[in-house]
Amino acid sequence: MIGKWLGWLTNRQERMPVPDALWQEILAQLPFFAWLTGEERLRLRRLSEDFLAEKEFTAAGGLELSDAICVSIAAQGCLPILNLGLDHYHGWVGIIVYPDEFIIPRSIEDEFGIVHEYQELASGEAWDGGPLLISWRDAQMAGAGYNVVIHEFAHKLDMLNGEANGIPPLPPGMARADWQRVLLASYDDFCALVDEAEAHGEETLFDPYATENPGEFFAVMSEAFFETPDLLLEEYPAFYAHLARFYRQDPAARLLTAGTGQAG
Repeated sequence: MIGKWLGWLTNRQERMPVPDALWQEILAQLPFFAWLTGEERLRLRRLSEDFLAEKEFTAAGGLELSDAICVSIAAQGCLPILNLGLDHYHGWVGIIVYPDEFIIPRSIEDEFGIVHEYQELASGEAWDGGPLLISWRDAQMAGAGYNVVIHEFAHKLDMLNGEANGIPPLPPGMARADWQRVLLASYDDFCALVDEAEAHGEETLFDPYATENPGEFFAVMSEAFFETPDLLLEEYPAFYAHLARFYRQDPAARLLTAGTGQAG
């Protein structure tokens, strides 16, 4: 339902709480929210409300924004910064939501200095210092290892110290050289796995788009970190441990606790 809540988002008035029924509806749609403790869900809700007060949502391609769209994107986007804080999303305000995949014009200069222009179909895009673009159709596929919202927000975190190269600002005591070593070793291993899988007509556990470059590897594995943490921990335990230190979260432990039915 579009009403006072979405009108507030559009007009950027004072902070308002997310209606309880809507918040519970959003949480119920995605399994990884169920792994959070009650205290974590409360903090995520407050963080999402602060996020919604700070950012501006715009619809494109004929999409009609709704409260559910904005709150869903906010909740998923704020999960990675649950223990980092909203300051990690400073320097930009815009979120543009398309109904489906969208076209982005690209240009690349070859070794001879000739610029080639082309168009690329995308489900998400994060611009350094600019808006974040999301396909709502793709955002609704979240919950089984693919999460375009977390992917693009991970790029925003990666861009805090420059280009999206897979090395975000690291916590105190974490050496850049150590992060880079584990990142590149995991990346190279996954690239080899994808090559082998493609040669045999097989699929990999994680999105092969991660082979594009280390920056995309970081974003794809961030999706896995929150959506299928048990798989990531099993396949790349060293990189999982680095992500856990960076995000200050341990989704695999959450999943294990939820699976054993322990209260939290």
